[in-house]
Amino acid sequence: MSADNADRIGVVLMAYGTPRSPEEIEPYYTDIRRGRPPTPEALADLVERYDAIGGISPLAVLTENQRDALQAALDTQAPDRYHVTLGLKHADPKVEVGAGELAQAGYGSIVGLVLAPHYSSYSIGQYLQRARDGVEQTGADTPVAGIDSWATEPAFVRFLADDLRSRHDAMTAALADAGDERHVRVVFTAHSLPMRIIEAGDPYPDELRSTAEAVAAELRMSEGDDWMIGWQSAGRTPEPWIGPDILDVIDELGTDPEVGGVIVSACGFVADHLEVLYDLDIEARHRADDVGLLFDRTACVNDDAAVMAALATRVIEAADG
Repeated sequence: MSADNADRIGVVLMAYGTPRSPEEIEPYYTDIRRGRPPTPEALADLVERYDAIGGISPLAVLTENQRDALQAALDTQAPDRYHVTLGLKHADPKVEVGAGELAQAGYGSIVGLVLAPHYSSYSIGQYLQRARDGVEQTGADTPVAGIDSWATEPAFVRFLADDLRSRHDAMTAALADAGDERHVRVVFTAHSLPMRIIEAGDPYPDELRSTAEAVAAELRMSEGDDWMIGWQSAGRTPEPWIGPDILDVIDELGTDPEVGGVIVSACGFVADHLEVLYDLDIEARHRADDVGLLFDRTACVNDDAAVMAALATRVIEAADG
């Protein structure tokens, strides 16, 4: 253990992870399936999706950029007090490894932050527990504080609202220029989860709703008339997942004579990756084209400086608390 770090704080920044090369797709998929290799057909389908977005996801680089941006923000707010490392769910370095290395390096305490704004026991809860498990596996008794949710973080809400406002104005103008009197509908989405988790009382749907309502309030949009909630990227399992699915939502909006365009605010995702670049930019866009709707989606946070600075403040508050 290093005495030099005893008065410093380690931060394990956690994310889903992604393959970094086509060769890593199969082991990555196997890890998602808890060690069960995918069928050749399922693997081929996933490879085809990656091919459609350029061969591989940019998520690995974007996650590293987010780590660097968070480190820079912490260095500005509290110089030489924090050290940020990555911990990934389905790729290396794994969450347990990242947290364990911080404990072994002798940091006085650790803060866990997940690159997902909405709390669920199935996602953020599991990440934070894995971080604590990683520390415990080293034999250290380093305390681990966790940030459960940043669904209504003002900087995050402003980022979404500002981008949505400009896209909404542009689409409204495009409809008007074409002599189309129909209006634009906004759909806030996040990754779907199995219904059994929600039926057990998980707060995840309320978390998404809190973000949607905060953004809508900034733009003075009314639920039903201007915006709604949908879900996306459900797992391919026999059990039911939260709905309605974004593709079903688009189909329904296509039958509404008052709706001429749809903007998806994928506020459950904070970096461009497969579920955004394929599920929305390709699949959902094609569906919108098929039913005669204009389509757009809001930008992801990625390493936006204002949001990263706000998350750095939350890390400091968690450490001090």
